[in-house]
Amino acid sequence: MQGIDECLLEAMRLPGARGAALVDWTSGLALGAVGEAPGGDQEAAAAEAAELARLAAEQRAFASESSRATEAGTPGDEPDPPVEDLILSNRDSYHVLRFVPTSFDSSVFLHLWLARAEGNLALARIRLGEMAGRLELG
Repeated sequence: MQGIDECLLEAMRLPGARGAALVDWTSGLALGAVGEAPGGDQEAAAAEAAELARLAAEQRAFASESSRATEAGTPGDEPDPPVEDLILSNRDSYHVLRFVPTSFDSSVFLHLWLARAEGNLALARIRLGEMAGRLELG
């Protein structure tokens, strides 16, 4: 298990990482952030990423079959985030939003901003998944 700061510092060691944050998508607040922020403002970047995450998470069309079954009343072990991750790409960077399973309401995600020229999107997805599994939210 690792805390927020350790998790974000580990994310910054990924090739091409420019910035990382742990964001609560219900409030839009960054619970922690390191590195650069897209647009230069960590709070604005967190709020904008949370809006995108909330939009995807609240749409049943994007939910997994198991998430829909759990909503319908099939018992599950613990609540899973409705979406595993989102990837947004533009001309010079990638934004990877990895939803974090929690024991409460799974309303947080890791936001990793990668430089496209140096970043490895497949590696970033794998490592963010591992980090999300080890993240300890108290």
